[in-house]
Amino acid sequence: MNLAYRDIRHNLFRFLLTCVGLGLLLGVVLSMIGIYRGIVVDALTIARSPAVDVWVVEANTRGPFAEASRIPGDTREAIARIAGVASAGSLTYQTVEAEHGGAKLRLYVIGYEPGRPGGPPEIVEGRHIGRSHFEIVADRTTGLALGATLKLGRNTFAVVGITRHQVASGGDPAVFMTLLDAQKLQFDLAPAAARVQVARGADAESGDTVNAVVAQLQADASANAVADAIHRWKHLSSITQEAQELILTRSLVDRARRQIGLFTTLLLIVSAVIIALIIYTMTMEKLKQIATLKLIGAPDRTIIVMIVQQALALGFIGFGIGAVLIVSIKDYFPRRVILEPDNVMVLGLIVFAVCLVSSGLGVRAALKVDPATALGG
Repeated sequence: MNLAYRDIRHNLFRFLLTCVGLGLLLGVVLSMIGIYRGIVVDALTIARSPAVDVWVVEANTRGPFAEASRIPGDTREAIARIAGVASAGSLTYQTVEAEHGGAKLRLYVIGYEPGRPGGPPEIVEGRHIGRSHFEIVADRTTGLALGATLKLGRNTFAVVGITRHQVASGGDPAVFMTLLDAQKLQFDLAPAAARVQVARGADAESGDTVNAVVAQLQADASANAVADAIHRWKHLSSITQEAQELILTRSLVDRARRQIGLFTTLLLIVSAVIIALIIYTMTMEKLKQIATLKLIGAPDRTIIVMIVQQALALGFIGFGIGAVLIVSIKDYFPRRVILEPDNVMVLGLIVFAVCLVSSGLGVRAALKVDPATALGG
């Protein structure tokens, strides 16, 4: 006869209600882990989408994501002639706000040269940009449909393609357009501002300026060697893809990682305390039954196994409820939530350890029960 099963069955509704409450708490823990993983992936998505090996940016900067960077557009021609470089492309990055459907739409605009590195890695609907002006490819999370039009700056653009999972580190969905359109949007002054600059004697034209030049290398070329060759030009900085990802994870998401890690740890501690109190309460409610078991000669091991089994059942049923809940609703979060099997497994092992430790309070109370208590009124 399984005493833990019998006791749970006797108070089934209360036990299941407790599991649901604990499951909601563990679901929050799991969602925090998924949100952190999503933040890291979002931070690296735009940097990985060009599938390049070397980034060339303004001297003494770590741009274009961690710092501002502006370099001449013709830098691409110089980079393309370096030994080991297979192809190079110029890119611009900027955050803009537009109106669509009567609401504000915040976008991360990427300007690239069609046919060169830097364009959308995948088209799930429609096609790639085919004209030199006024066409864009939008991420699915923008809510823009194929064929929709959007006014950016002084021009109106048509959506000719839809991509997915292309968002900036801040969660803003990406929009891809040609480099010429992106340069006008980012660097050209409004007519009134341009006239003011001309009146002051300044050059109103921003010229051919980009935020970064990216390079894909030949199969036998070394990224570090090419980056060192570029770095020797004192007016440029070069960053390998590996170093760029390291900068992003340490600069852009480090505080979020620490904050979410601390919050997750606090939630795990709260979960452990709640499980311990629940098991202790359940034990205290059946002290008379435990005393009776001792009186009829039941060994301490039987009582310990009963309490530990109840603690493990509480933890794993609650964990299962929380996991199913988060998996069901994760696509409705504003930011991407990524749950990987290893993260779920590690949290499951943590819950197992927490349940074992938390059951110690109930075991201690049960072992101190005097068998003579069963004979009392």
